[in-house]
Amino acid sequence: MAKNGQHVVPSANGWSVKRAGATKASGIYATQSEAIDAATRIARNQKTELYVHGRDGRIRERNSYGNDPYPPKG
Repeated sequence: MAKNGQHVVPSANGWSVKRAGATKASGIYATQSEAIDAATRIARNQKTELYVHGRDGRIRERNSYGNDPYPPKG
């Protein structure tokens, strides 16, 4: 997890929300949807990125809730 922000990752007990670089999870949830909701609240509050990983561990979705380096024009 090299990228800053909140990561939703699979864990032995369901899905975990972890801050980038953290060893402990902020929370463990039964479903990925619950974990995404919790991570979204944290990312919005901290104005960071949200990374959703699939069961294979690869990032499958990303949302920016902070300083987006490429804001849309217009």
